[in-house]
Amino acid sequence: MLVAFSVAPSGTGRADGSVHDAVAAAVRIVRESGLPNRTTSMFTELEGEWDEVFDVVRRATEAAGEYGSRVSLVLKADIRPGYSGELDAKVERLETAIDEAGGGVA
Repeated sequence: MLVAFSVAPSGTGRADGSVHDAVAAAVRIVRESGLPNRTTSMFTELEGEWDEVFDVVRRATEAAGEYGSRVSLVLKADIRPGYSGELDAKVERLETAIDEAGGGVA
């Protein structure tokens, strides 16, 4: 299964609204999990079995929650039994399709 999620605390008391320390704590949990993962400017993606992925998401959410009085979690999952390595394979298939359609950048 692939999961893309984003966590952010609110009620942090920071005048600038920055949540980078909370996000760093959450991403640290993800990276220490050993599951394949990738972090972008908006989401963190990880891949694994249902129980292990959701355990990591829970712990990352709890870590972010330490920085505010409440936490927001946005999550999207691609549940495809029998497949692994899709964190990169899905992107590779997309790039191949773009190249085959003549939309690649030279």
